[in-house]
Amino acid sequence: MRTNIILRLLLVGFFLYIAWPMIPQSSSSLEFLFWGCWLLFAFVFIGANLATLLKMSRPPVMEQEGLNKKKLRNH
Repeated sequence: MRTNIILRLLLVGFFLYIAWPMIPQSSSSLEFLFWGCWLLFAFVFIGANLATLLKMSRPPVMEQEGLNKKKLRNH
């Protein structure tokens, strides 16, 4: 479960690494709007995954099912 979160953070880090040089080259207001929305989404994505990694929020539902199966096996 933690590996999925770490892989997601690495993926968004890679996307930021690829996109960062293109951001200052934007010339029109539409490009600025696109990059602004893209960066906002990236930072929200990073924040949500960090909150899950630090156990400040519950993991996604898809990842919670494995926990329930493990609990049922132990009882």
